[in-house]
Formats: sequence, structure tokens, C-alpha cells
Amino acid sequence: MRRTTRYPVSGANSLWHVYKTVPFWKVVRNFVVIQLARYTPFLGMKNWLYKTFLRMKVGDQTSFALMVMLDVMFPEKISVGKNTVIGYNTTILAHEYLIKEYRLGTVEIGDEVLIGANSTILPGVTIGDGAIVSAGTLVHKDVPAGAFVGGNPMKIIYTKEELAKREEHKAASKY
Repeated sequence: MRRTTRYPVSGANSLWHVYKTVPFWKVVRNFVVIQLARYTPFLGMKNWLYKTFLRMKVGDQTSFALMVMLDVMFPEKISVGKNTVIGYNTTILAHEYLIKEYRLGTVEIGDEVLIGANSTILPGVTIGDGAIVSAGTLVHKDVPAGAFVGGNPMKIIYTKEELAKREEHKAASKY
């Protein structure tokens, strides 16, 4: 289950109330920073932009590929560990604006995680250290450390233990 906080609204849908939930100029600043970072090929510069202007926690040697789209409203709710790769055109959300409510949740991505291209990460999830997320995956629940997951909806393909057994078997069969 995703960990989000729900905020009910009345009248028009929650997105219509957006500037009651987040300041307009914060969204403008975030949008400009995210768009600059999406197109820059300089990984260190992206991380500096995210840490400095978006108040994100980003670990050393973490790589955000081209076109990664971060949550424009609440990027400070996203943290990414060290030596992690976020694949091309991945979207990471920390909010959901629905008809009768909006929801906010942190996204925590661990160390040495690989997220394949075109994946979407929903608010309120944790991706454990060493996990692998296959390309095109909708991450709608927590990913255990070391697991290999994929699909829409996301399913666990291999656990950390199953992957270790596969590696042992592969190494043994070489000799």
C-alpha cells in the first residue's frame, strides 16, 4: 500500500485548487529547473540543480538520464540514494490530483537502484537498495531491496534471493 496523505476538496476538482496547495511561483521555478535538467547532458549539473533549487536529496554518482520528469509541484518529497540510475523519460510523482481530493506522498529510491526507461513512479512508494525496475514499469507499490520488478501493473519477477541463486547457477555452469 502506498503511503500518501489525503486532502479532500469541495466544489471543483482538486487540480482546479492547485494554487491553494502549492505557490504559483514555486511551480514556475520548479518547472524551469526541471526543464533545464531534462535536456542537459551534464549529470553533475543535474544533481546540483535538483539539490540546490528543488531541495531534493540526491546521492553521489546518481545519474538521471535525459528527459526524466520529476514532480513539478513537490520535488522536495523525492529522495534518491547513491550510485543509482534513473532511465530515460522516467516520471517520478509525489502528488496526485483527483476529483474530490489530492494526495501527497514521499518517494524514496535507495542506493544502487536501476530504473529502466519510460517507467512511472507513483507517490508514497519506496524502492529498496539494489532493486531493478524494468523499462516501462508502473511502480504503484513498494519494491523490496534487491528485487527485479516489471510490468503494468508492476509484479515481482525475481526476489533478491532468487536472483542470487540464478547468479550462483550461472557461475557454476561456466566451469
